Amino acid sequence: MKAKIPRERMITFLLETPFFEKLEPTELMEIIHIVEVDEYQAGDTIFNEDDTGDAWYIVYRGLIDVLKNGSAGEMKIAEIGPKGCFGEMSVLNGLPRSATIRAAEDSMVLRVKRDAFGKLIEEDHMVAYKLMHEMAILLAERQHTSTTKLSVLLDETDVGNIQNGIRNIVGESSVRD
Repeated sequence: MKAKIPRERMITFLLETPFFEKLEPTELMEIIHIVEVDEYQAGDTIFNEDDTGDAWYIVYRGLIDVLKNGSAGEMKIAEIGPKGCFGEMSVLNGLPRSATIRAAEDSMVLRVKRDAFGKLIEEDHMVAYKLMHEMAILLAERQHTSTTKLSVLLDETDVGNIQNGIRNIVGESSVRD
């Protein structure tokens, strides 16, 4: 469901969101026109695992569950609250989603479509490059964290601990895909 947020409130929110906090208000004005606002009721699915990645999201209000399909069925692996982002890798690669995202409670999210963000890049908007830089930092941090955790698991002999460790790593990386 489409919703509205006053422009000034959205800019203030984005400036307080870690992913956007290094941007100037004038730079946010370059991107704010491509931000869509959607509302979801508790239990609504935003996207399913294996759907085509076509947008990136920021939680404005509410709580979002990250769910992964496995042999035991669907399992909650993480949750995302206000100012948390998910799906940002899809604006870079458009690959299928690695998890299902569902509203745990009534929620409002900001959505940036891949095509619209790509157009900002094509038009050489500095804000697009700054956001891609933030994405690159996030991906590098995630890769470093995953590699460190996997290295620890190499010495683990308890299968249950190995499974829990892998589940944790998958959960952390799926939050952003």
